[in-house]
Amino acid sequence: MISQAGRNRATVNYLKTIYFDYPEWTPCGIGFLPATWIRYGADLEELVLSHPKVFPGFRKGSVDFRFEKMGSPLYELGRHTDCWGVVWDNIERGMDSQVAVHPLADWSNFDEWKRRLPDPMKDNWWGPRNWQADRKAMADAKAHGDLAGGGGLAHGFFFMNLYYLRGFENLMIDFATDEPLLGELIGILRDYCVAVAGRYLELGAEIMYFGEDLGMQTALPISPAMWRKHVKPVYEAILGPCRDRDVPVYLHSDGHILEIIGDLIDTGVRVLNPQIRANGLAGLQELARGKVALNQDLDRQLFPFVSPSQVADHIGEVFEGLYLPEGGLMLAAECGPDVPLETIDTICRTFERLCKLPEPQA
Repeated sequence: MISQAGRNRATVNYLKTIYFDYPEWTPCGIGFLPATWIRYGADLEELVLSHPKVFPGFRKGSVDFRFEKMGSPLYELGRHTDCWGVVWDNIERGMDSQVAVHPLADWSNFDEWKRRLPDPMKDNWWGPRNWQADRKAMADAKAHGDLAGGGGLAHGFFFMNLYYLRGFENLMIDFATDEPLLGELIGILRDYCVAVAGRYLELGAEIMYFGEDLGMQTALPISPAMWRKHVKPVYEAILGPCRDRDVPVYLHSDGHILEIIGDLIDTGVRVLNPQIRANGLAGLQELARGKVALNQDLDRQLFPFVSPSQVADHIGEVFEGLYLPEGGLMLAAECGPDVPLETIDTICRTFERLCKLPEPQA
């Protein structure tokens, strides 16, 4: 268990939450897509400033509403090619891109593709790695009493990257037919991810963050047995060293994942960020509550279409259904540009009421 000595109050509370050690309050957060800031601008800034308990440390002017420099090219208009040769297309600035060209849609391209593999020590998804900057960021985090976070792998780092490269239908056929070349591709992606994650551990990461969408709306894309055959060994290779060093692993996954939550815990996941609609409250109560810490994603598919009071009721139902006094629950809301400001304000007020948030520190 990570020592709480020298940590700030919020970090201590976070550690108490993920280790089921009776936190003072339930951590919560609201994220906004760049498109949301672009649409609402100063009005959203004023709303955020009016809820300092939910957004501690936020300062006026800290967000460029025009986003002249996007944090990721995936949110910028046009086509963008990542380090694996996948071509992404964005048609709405501030929203995410989707894959337009799968470089391995035909296995005949495999040998040529392998001649240009990224170097995990040099190549990030969208440019060169800067280990010196990562080392400094971790040192700065520790100096401020925060956790030194690591990970360094893009959303979709393994399973999703397989179908970014092959195309979804092709990949499903590969799994079903035990395509021999699939094993080689899996090994290439695994080795890259293992090397990057291992480097962050060497640099002293105290928590590791990973994200990819393992489920679809109502089911896994492949059977649990097939997932355990092809995907779980790779997760064990990437996450297992974190588990063995007692470095907590945070994993985001959209989609239905109930059948593999136990497997994810086996591989080292301590904090899981699942979707409520895709998995259902009853399923998460049975298979996740008290077994793994949850940063519970609220129903972003609901927010744009119902009244603020219905959103408040939804948050209350999730909180009451998953809360334990010993901890293990956080709440997360992502708001796109179609979520009304009144609804965002209601989410903030509901968090303040349910989560017993402290006054922000000066």
